[in-house]
Amino acid sequence: MALEKKENCGLFGIFGDPDAVQKTYFGLYSLQHRGQESAGIASSDGESIRCHTGMGTVGRVFRSGSGLLEKLANPMTIGHVRYSTTGSSIPINNQPLLSEYSRGQVAVAHNGNLINAQLLRDEYEAYGSIFKSTSDTEVITHLLAKPTHVSNPDQLVHVLNHLQGAYCLLFLFADRIEAARDPYGIHPLCIGQTEKGTFIVASETCAFDAVGAKFVREVEPGEIVTLDKNGLSSRFFIEPGTVTPAHCTFELIYFAKQNSFFFGENVHEFRKKLGRRLAIEQPADADLVIPIPDSGTSAAVGYAEQSKLPFDMGLVRSHYVGRTFISPNQKLRELEVKLKLAVVKEAVKGKRIVVVDDSIVRGTTTRGKIRALRQGGAKEIHMRVSCPPLRYPCFYGVDFPTKEELLANNRNLEQIKEFLEVDSVGYMSLEGLLSCASGAAEHYCTACWNGKYKIPVDIAVNKFAMEHYQMHMFDDLDA
Repeated sequence: MALEKKENCGLFGIFGDPDAVQKTYFGLYSLQHRGQESAGIASSDGESIRCHTGMGTVGRVFRSGSGLLEKLANPMTIGHVRYSTTGSSIPINNQPLLSEYSRGQVAVAHNGNLINAQLLRDEYEAYGSIFKSTSDTEVITHLLAKPTHVSNPDQLVHVLNHLQGAYCLLFLFADRIEAARDPYGIHPLCIGQTEKGTFIVASETCAFDAVGAKFVREVEPGEIVTLDKNGLSSRFFIEPGTVTPAHCTFELIYFAKQNSFFFGENVHEFRKKLGRRLAIEQPADADLVIPIPDSGTSAAVGYAEQSKLPFDMGLVRSHYVGRTFISPNQKLRELEVKLKLAVVKEAVKGKRIVVVDDSIVRGTTTRGKIRALRQGGAKEIHMRVSCPPLRYPCFYGVDFPTKEELLANNRNLEQIKEFLEVDSVGYMSLEGLLSCASGAAEHYCTACWNGKYKIPVDIAVNKFAMEHYQMHMFDDLDA
């Protein structure tokens, strides 16, 4: 059961570069914030595909001296870092997912969540298909392999029209890479190019910075981009303009790295705008503004600028404690907070402080941070949050807890203040949040705040829905 919000997955693909595997390694490193459960790289020499995946971070899976990158060396590659939003964190669910069917090999890497995966899986199992994993991604490979789909003039277009939900996909075939983004453009997928003209596709533009490439444009919602020996080509699997976008605002608020650019704006500048707007909507009589690092830092800078209050780092984060660390009891959770964030007592002692964070989910770890600041000598603590209260679950690739676990689901502001043990609490309004975005307000998904889901969810998606009786098969794999 999730304790706090968790990351999406990260994708990276490059075609026609002699150093493609090495660059994919660096690209995945820059996307490590999007998932630390597993990592993998698949590569092709034009005839056959090799693949290696493993549990843990990029550095752990492809550790120095292992020779794995050298064994994978080929001019076209795709890579993946995973945080599981469907299916357990076990080796069989690692990506890229390599399969073989009547047209040859294919490796698939996926970021997002398919809300009709369970229905498709039930249908295919009823006709005799055998699934190896418990992730929604494997459904896509079975769709590709279906004889009536294989014979279609444009097989991939036909397959993608069967999918519902949020997805950015990279397909590595023996001779090409295909990149696709769902019709709503929920999560980002970007195109870059090196100085030598080599094309790259990645979840965020920070990955281009890591390999010396420049951002070209985003993959459009409903678009398939092909990278092959002829360069880059594009086609759409839906009629462009027929679907209103539903960009995940949480990508900008929390998930993405500050130097990334997508949805028409830089992440750092967007968060600063949120902070400035938050200071207007939720001012505080205080001496100092501090962030909850790292995702709250940019908003705190904006809040301090607008409110004319000094900015300081009252909390410092240890980067050696992972973002997905889960503790089994309250005492260990409190210890985790102390390990992850240390109070700079000299900065907060005797002061009235504004603490800025990007969001609050369950609130237990936030309360632990507040208690640590109290122990550090803070005189008053005013909590300010740069998004509205989270009240509804996400079914499109963000692993929020269940609705009942969300702090704001059944509490008013006074009750939230008491739970967090702060002197005051203030959230950004939804209108204020959307006013900071460069796009039209109707082009963003706001379901986690107001329960209005852009893609209808007929059946609530459970992260472990496709586990069934198979879980005992993987018990030894977790050891």
